[in-house]
Amino acid sequence: MSQAPATPVAAEEGADSGVTRGASEGDAQHGRRGLLPRIVLLVIVLIWTVPTLGLLISSFRRADAVNSSGWWTVFASPLDFTQWTLANYDQVLFGSGMANAFLNTIVVAIPATVIPIAAAAFAAYAFSWMDFKGREVIFVLFVGLLVVPLQVAFIPLLQIYGNFGWNGTFLAVWLAHAGFGMPLAVYLFRNYMGSLPREVIESAKVDGASHFAVFWRLVVPLSVPVLAAYTIFQFLWVWNDLLVALVFLGGQSDVQVVTLNLSNLIGSQGQAWHLLTAGAFITMIVPMIVFFTLQRFFVRGLTAGSVKG
Repeated sequence: MSQAPATPVAAEEGADSGVTRGASEGDAQHGRRGLLPRIVLLVIVLIWTVPTLGLLISSFRRADAVNSSGWWTVFASPLDFTQWTLANYDQVLFGSGMANAFLNTIVVAIPATVIPIAAAAFAAYAFSWMDFKGREVIFVLFVGLLVVPLQVAFIPLLQIYGNFGWNGTFLAVWLAHAGFGMPLAVYLFRNYMGSLPREVIESAKVDGASHFAVFWRLVVPLSVPVLAAYTIFQFLWVWNDLLVALVFLGGQSDVQVVTLNLSNLIGSQGQAWHLLTAGAFITMIVPMIVFFTLQRFFVRGLTAGSVKG
């Protein structure tokens, strides 16, 4: 007997099941392929975190325990409270002048971050939306300062500051950080501001808005992502700087910053590095707050313009 031909409905059901089965197999293969990169990324993150974990554990251990055994030995008897102590943090904060150095660093970092951002934003607007003779040449020369090592400017700046009596003052280090950070800030801000919609700027000018009104009411709000991104870079650079602060402020205790205080904590022979671990985590507090506060703007700045035609 001859078999009856398949009906159109049965054929469609068979085709749908084949498509579904093929899609399921494709999703499974895609999931397996995506699992390996995740595992590799997780391993890299764990390896990267291990030294930080070791420093954190060492910062809470007694000096004799740190000098006699490795930090990983705490996992053998984690409830042995004889090896744990808060004395390292107490000595760092109140016995080494870290609290005063912490305040000095805040006094240095905030103006040294705000000054170059404010000045560079005005300059970037001028380079982007104002027509004047030699604009491109001045911009290239200005950005070319990025290739000049900051070390070559130390002696001239010290001589200039000495004539005004600024050496050893916070003003000297503010101006130094502002000058060293301006070329990069102008370069970043100009590229971002120049990519803003021209129609918005021109319509504001047609309505009679001045350059300052356009800058303050339109350009600055639209440029928040790049301003926040550079704020992170500049603040972290100033906060972690040792060379500029040492050259222009000196090592006096009343103007000492945290990086210099940390370098003095360990001792001439490295005999107190358990204190260095505690001091390192204390100095990490403010940079972490700044980063996580501005992180959403930083991500937005990285993705801005990616969907523009």
